[in-house]
Amino acid sequence: MKRIVRGISLSLLLLALLFYWLFLSSATNFEGKTKSVLITENRKDKASVLDELQKNGIIKGKTSLSVLATFMGFGDKIRPGKYEIKKGMNLLSIARMLKNGRIAEVKLVINKLRTKEDLARLISKSFASDSASVMRYISSNDSIKEFGVDTNTLFTIIIPDTYSFYWNTPLGKIFRKLSDTKKQFWENKDRLEKAKHTGLSPDEVYTLASIVEEETNYDSDKLKIASVYMNRLKKSMPLQACPTIKFAMKDFTLTRIYEKYLFNPSPYNTYRKKGLPPGPICTPSPKTIDIILDAPQTDYLYFVAKSDFSGYHHFSSNFAEHNQYAKEYQKALDLYMAKKQSN
Repeated sequence: MKRIVRGISLSLLLLALLFYWLFLSSATNFEGKTKSVLITENRKDKASVLDELQKNGIIKGKTSLSVLATFMGFGDKIRPGKYEIKKGMNLLSIARMLKNGRIAEVKLVINKLRTKEDLARLISKSFASDSASVMRYISSNDSIKEFGVDTNTLFTIIIPDTYSFYWNTPLGKIFRKLSDTKKQFWENKDRLEKAKHTGLSPDEVYTLASIVEEETNYDSDKLKIASVYMNRLKKSMPLQACPTIKFAMKDFTLTRIYEKYLFNPSPYNTYRKKGLPPGPICTPSPKTIDIILDAPQTDYLYFVAKSDFSGYHHFSSNFAEHNQYAKEYQKALDLYMAKKQSN
């Protein structure tokens, strides 16, 4: 009798150890802290999911997980989305995650974007919508009018930041969250009141910030450049902003703006068109938007890059002084380009 009891106990112990080894020990097969698996609407059945997990080296083997999936009854009911597998997870935890549809959040990190194509590519990298679908959506006034923008002002709803969604979040919900964040941004820190004092609407402040964003990386110069453009707007002078020429030509590699470029008929050419362009030329940082709102009062009407190529600028209130600095810069640039071509 004792032998039988010991035998049963030993068998149970072995079964327990086997169960632990198969289902409760680490089942992952990758380096790093996490790895993701994407389950699409077309490949959400058990066989496809198990193949995906093994093909990408996420789990050591799929047989035991297949048994669990059958036992837990979720073979063909897996919710589409991105699932995040943590290193060291066991099969039981993975099976529960798949059964309960605990999909991972996807981070949409928005920094500086210049074109709709940039935005479409960024969204398509992390979400179910491909870049062509995104382009169709954001190029249609009918699609985006609910957010109070058109195809020119679309970027004004984008405050660069990190946003959390799910992989299969519809485009409408993505842009609704961006629009809601924009509203919260402008309602904070007296920004609406500050915008009123500038004489510009929030969207116009954003557009001006997009130009200043492209002019320099130095905040001290951004403040002065903002004051230059504010002064030009007040005097009904053309902004004559070189970044708008680059945007109009869709060539952001230009290091020199030649006179022939200034005849581009684009409405974004601020050498030919007075006032602000129809919309932003990039997504400026929140800090640059605040710089526009806090721009100092100056009498500057002109600025030009310093001839030492430091990235800083000379600022002037009269054209004669500005012209002198501009000639110094052009001379230095000519020498630099000649040296570059000879090497």
